Amino acid sequence: MPLRTTNLHLVSDSTGETLNSIARATLSRFDDPHVVHHRWSLIRSRLQLDRVLEGIEAEPGPVLFTLVDRSLRLALEEHCRRLALECLSPLEPVMELLQNALGERAREKRGAQHVMDADYFRRIDAMHYVLAHDDGQGTAGIAEADVCIVGVSRSSKTPTCFYLANRGIKAANVPLVPGAPLPPELETAPCPVVGLHIETNALIEIRRHRLKLIGAHGVHHDTTDYVDHEAVKAEIQAARRLCTAHGWPVIDVTRRSIEETAATVLQLMEAWHARRGRAAAQAQQPEDPAAGVLKASP
Repeated sequence: MPLRTTNLHLVSDSTGETLNSIARATLSRFDDPHVVHHRWSLIRSRLQLDRVLEGIEAEPGPVLFTLVDRSLRLALEEHCRRLALECLSPLEPVMELLQNALGERAREKRGAQHVMDADYFRRIDAMHYVLAHDDGQGTAGIAEADVCIVGVSRSSKTPTCFYLANRGIKAANVPLVPGAPLPPELETAPCPVVGLHIETNALIEIRRHRLKLIGAHGVHHDTTDYVDHEAVKAEIQAARRLCTAHGWPVIDVTRRSIEETAATVLQLMEAWHARRGRAAAQAQQPEDPAAGVLKASP
């Protein structure tokens, strides 16, 4: 029996990232869906929309859209009605909810989340920071970090740092190398330090794949400490003990996606700042003048 294929049209007047994320998150809930994505981005004129309508008619399927221009939205919805196709703006219910809660109408501004404002430049600055402080580089700059990520080689430190940078977080990446001392800047880091842990077998597979990619033909993959089971196991255990000794929280990334790891790092950062805030507030509280009298009483 042939597999059923569904066409899904994503129509946006901006980059289409929002619709892509919504579609990806939703389709992940289905078992092996056979969906063909038709991405129509930067649709801002009637001429551009007409090409979209032709594409939808040629390969019919449900339509998700984010269009600010009212005339374009109405034309798209009317065309879908004539073709008896489902057509939905997934942001509309959220927009209505927030408009009611905030008591004001949302601005009709396309691509509003992509403006080059302070937040945008903060993310770009964070990207530059991660590039300059990847894999133990520029340890003197740890003083400027928002978070330090530590772990053994190939434990997903770099992609996690880049994902955090896209959120505007300056993440320093410091490898834990057997026999190598920690940089002194890490010992006194003025920011949270988070360790990444990975199971031995998973790490060995990743490292073997890495050796193949870099063409390490002269390396015997079963004897080098880089992929030797006992050596890797000892390396991971030493890194775990180091994090425990310093009181650094550890995330097991063995079965986590980069997005899940980054989300957990953000939670740990919030908890770290909350503890610092409580400690600072307690330190600033004036001492109860009656406390001395009570202590002196018989």
